[in-house]
Amino acid sequence: MRGEEAAAAEARCPRSPELHDLSDDSDYAAAAAASSNHTVMRSDLADKGSVETARVDVVYEKEGVTIHPMQYGSGRISGILRLYLQQGSLFLSWEPNEEVDSFSTSSVTMEIEKYRNLYTVKGLPLSDVRFIRKHSPAFNIGVEYIIIVLSSGLAYPPFYFYNSGLRELFASLKKHVFIIRSDDDPNVFLVNDFQDPLQKSLSSLELPGVASVANAMSRQNSFSFTGSVDEARHVTPSSMTEYVSKQKHKSNDPGRDLSIQVLEKFSLVTKFARDTTSSLFRENHNIGARTYGRQQQKHVLDNRANDKYTDHPITPDKGSLPSDSIESDNLPLVWGKQRDNPLSVEEWSNFLDPEGRVMDSKALRKKVFYGGVDHVLRKEVWKFLLGYHEYDSTYAEREYLAVVKRAEYEAIKSQWKSISPTQAKRFTKFRERKGLIDKDVVRTDRSVPYYEGDDNQNVVVLRDILLTYSFYNFDLGYCQGMSDFLAPILYVMEDEPESFWCFTILMERLGANFNRDQSGMHAQLLALSKLVELLDPPLHNYFRQNDCLNYFFCFRWVLIQFKREFSFDQIMLLWEVLWTHYLSEHFHLYLCIAILKRYRSRIIGEQMDFDTLLKFINELSGQINLDRALQDAEALCSVAGDNGAACIPPGTPPSMPIETDGGLYVQEDEVL
Repeated sequence: MRGEEAAAAEARCPRSPELHDLSDDSDYAAAAAASSNHTVMRSDLADKGSVETARVDVVYEKEGVTIHPMQYGSGRISGILRLYLQQGSLFLSWEPNEEVDSFSTSSVTMEIEKYRNLYTVKGLPLSDVRFIRKHSPAFNIGVEYIIIVLSSGLAYPPFYFYNSGLRELFASLKKHVFIIRSDDDPNVFLVNDFQDPLQKSLSSLELPGVASVANAMSRQNSFSFTGSVDEARHVTPSSMTEYVSKQKHKSNDPGRDLSIQVLEKFSLVTKFARDTTSSLFRENHNIGARTYGRQQQKHVLDNRANDKYTDHPITPDKGSLPSDSIESDNLPLVWGKQRDNPLSVEEWSNFLDPEGRVMDSKALRKKVFYGGVDHVLRKEVWKFLLGYHEYDSTYAEREYLAVVKRAEYEAIKSQWKSISPTQAKRFTKFRERKGLIDKDVVRTDRSVPYYEGDDNQNVVVLRDILLTYSFYNFDLGYCQGMSDFLAPILYVMEDEPESFWCFTILMERLGANFNRDQSGMHAQLLALSKLVELLDPPLHNYFRQNDCLNYFFCFRWVLIQFKREFSFDQIMLLWEVLWTHYLSEHFHLYLCIAILKRYRSRIIGEQMDFDTLLKFINELSGQINLDRALQDAEALCSVAGDNGAACIPPGTPPSMPIETDGGLYVQEDEVL
């Protein structure tokens, strides 16, 4: 393990204080002195599956370390966080308390209970940890917490220290592993970092819970999984390592590798959630299978693959497949309605009364759902679809709104425009967000003529809108992926204030996708799992048998609404279809299922595991027939009906979030 290598290296050559010391070392020194008396021997933490119980020395233990399993922080689970030495290696564990946290309200207690054991961390080797993000609130207003990110780039949810103890934790870590503060982010502490330049560059891509695939490649350690609530199991990432090894021999171009990592970083999400949510998903399997059994004779989609891949007869090992996995392909076919022509200028004018009101908003949304919008009308129609304009607003009201909103935008923009260089030096959050935005806008849709070329003023406007939004919504700020949403909006509107307000309204629905705890994403992927269980139990069973119930291979699809899967023109069509909310606010989830069903025979026939499936899904980019996928998704949505709607909890993006007293976004400076 890397931790053992680091220890051996230290024995041969002591670490230099310049690299090893933390910036606030005086505090950690005091904490270290206190923690030195805390080391005890524990045998109950040893792996019960081993032949001989190994000696376990606890070097740190803290009660009351808390996680928030539910969106918006409405519930808590407190537990004990430990660091312990076993057979010369350092491990971390977190065990929940038996009783419900007193801060949790009665309305969420039952919901919390089902998560309690799922979030248990058993024996995480520190050699698997890439870095730890630490948050200490300014002026002691708020709660300290850490986020542990693994070498693979996957992350655990935040651990909150309501009763202090974070300094002691770092003091104990410093004694047993090589840990330094990152040059790129003072809140990030690199663990077992040996200054690999490519790894260091990739780790600076600050999408929450995401690092680089390259980091996973460079470490040949085993991962610690929580496969069930009763026992921990240890597996090696053999398939991922083999794939990376092949790619490494295939190309040694770091620039090309970095580009690939940037494109794939959206799919690399919390390994912890992969394991724990899989257990949760399994609980609901039998119910969904029974529901589907009553429907499958009536409705099922064709699974013939299209475009790049063509389904062909495959006879896999029957013992490893669900019994009806192949036969279901031959069930009767139900199609969605044929795609229509885009909304034309003449049709649009017929929807408006003499004062400019939309007379039949449902009919308009239906027309857009089935055919999209002629590009010359998008600037006007998108404002209605996004909610910037009310359907019953008049021409005069819309003109007045434009004047008011333009002035409001300029006022918000002036907040950051007026920041002087001297002030910026004392405004860390502004510098960090501005730096991240500056990096992102120069690589957003640069192949589109509207954004291509050096010194492109449209790129400057893109940056200004995103900076202004980070001040408008300071809790959420800016996260990678937001520029992907804004670019088509600015392209259509060609107006800075109107683009800003349309983007702002869209983020009201999709902002939870970018929560640091990834609660919005987890909610959608949980709903996706339930829908697949309802609509295609054999495929769901296959994912269950192959440890893919987390559905994280769909992460990129959901996070940025298929932005990387289709061309720029296609994505404008798709998004306006989704924004109609005609059949469902969550039509994008049915689109995910439609694509999976199209390639289901290949997925099952080739016995794809998670890593192979993730690679396969990413390579579908540019290969999916959008019209056919929309037809299939419509049919699935109709088949699911009320049963499908019941699979999706209220407040799941892009539904409007359920506002609480603490606000819409649980971010770094919130007191939970």
